Amino acid sequence: MQSLTPNVIVEAIEPVLPFWVDRLGFAVTDKVNEGNRLGFVILTHGPVEVMYQTLESVRNDVPELVDIPLRGNALFVKVATLEELDAIDKALSDAVRIIPRRKTFYGADEIIVREPAGNVVTFAHFAGS
Repeated sequence: MQSLTPNVIVEAIEPVLPFWVDRLGFAVTDKVNEGNRLGFVILTHGPVEVMYQTLESVRNDVPELVDIPLRGNALFVKVATLEELDAIDKALSDAVRIIPRRKTFYGADEIIVREPAGNVVTFAHFAGS
């Protein structure tokens, strides 16, 4: 195995792009239109990759998956430095916070927010890593 990339299923991709691209510096490295809107995108930032796909695109591509619960994803993003986490905290200052920034019992400094499609995203820095 070489990597694991989450594919987040949403109603619409366009609302999540400012969260990832404008605020966090991800780049759209691939996209597929579904009618007159995006049906699928790959977003990357260095070695980190996340994919978004619309439910309509899933329905058209693999209809057998439509009846399987596909929403309610939680993403966990490990960042290299505390400064990087501080920059993310600032960039997402008006994002919906699940809880205030915290230090965990397992050694992480975390920010947990909801992205525009309603999914939970945790950004974490581990001291000494």
